[in-house]
Amino acid sequence: MRILVTGGAGYIGSVSVEAFLAAGHEVTVLDDLSTGHKAAVAPGAVLEVGSYGNTDMVAALLERRHIDAVLHCAAKSLVGQSMVEPATYFRENVAGGIALLDGMRAAGVKRIVFSSTAATYGMPEHTPITESDPVRPINAYGETKRSVEGAISWYGHGYGFRSVILRYFNAAGASAANGERHAPETHLIPNVLAAAEEGRELTLFGDDYPTPDRTCVRDYVHVEDVASAHLLALVATDRNDPRTGPANGPCQPLICNLGSGTGFSNRQIVAAAEAVVGHPIAVKMGPRRPGDPPVLVASAERAARELGWQPRLGRIEEIVGTAWKWRRDNPNGYAE
Repeated sequence: MRILVTGGAGYIGSVSVEAFLAAGHEVTVLDDLSTGHKAAVAPGAVLEVGSYGNTDMVAALLERRHIDAVLHCAAKSLVGQSMVEPATYFRENVAGGIALLDGMRAAGVKRIVFSSTAATYGMPEHTPITESDPVRPINAYGETKRSVEGAISWYGHGYGFRSVILRYFNAAGASAANGERHAPETHLIPNVLAAAEEGRELTLFGDDYPTPDRTCVRDYVHVEDVASAHLLALVATDRNDPRTGPANGPCQPLICNLGSGTGFSNRQIVAAAEAVVGHPIAVKMGPRRPGDPPVLVASAERAARELGWQPRLGRIEEIVGTAWKWRRDNPNGYAE
């Protein structure tokens, strides 16, 4: 396949590009480098610097590179920021997402895998969460992802777009080449490891949740396992694959959770990091962050059944260990 990866210079996108190239596919990366890193784009991929929100540019790029399918990873993704700057999130994620879909339609490219999020579920009624559970976001970030999911579904109905929507439950860890490097960093594992490196106190947000140790519980999936799911999902968007619709006519997205099915509390993540780095990490408690549900744990049975996907790197110490190794190997992040 000839694949376009939006956000392919970012964390999840760059690891997915590695996987696509290793599988023998041709890859073009579209990234404005506002949060991505040029050095994260694997050799062998073509980098185009620009915005996925530019319909005409997207259409021209798709035609020029003879693209078969799109992995859409690019988005604004900070939950807290989305609560105070919702306009930015709806403009970038929703309006930009529609612009991307229109560029694809103009170029006749109707295969897409969409990076969505467990934040679409909001406050789940039970765990593990299944894809048939209600979608009720409690933060603007989750709402924007739900909106793009809806648009993709209707583009399938109206224009025959074939799609897979993957709802991530906390991608973490690193490949040998690429790891997390955000500014600001809001994800727990890199923040725990940064505190360990710098010998400073780590703030955990909220110790009054209805969980066994009173801190949030999350399901973590290794970023390389996310990349393998992307590859399986792209195969499922083939015109002759019944998982994403008939060869002609209206189509509906295949929606799958990506997670391990096991939850770890914030305190358990700190304990796993302490085991990996070999020394205690000082912790203090802060207030809850707006929009954080107490528990998010996935049922990934549909991904296993429909895509044949199984997480390969499921032990939390293994996930944290790969993130720690990448940080030690790249103390200054990306060389840019």
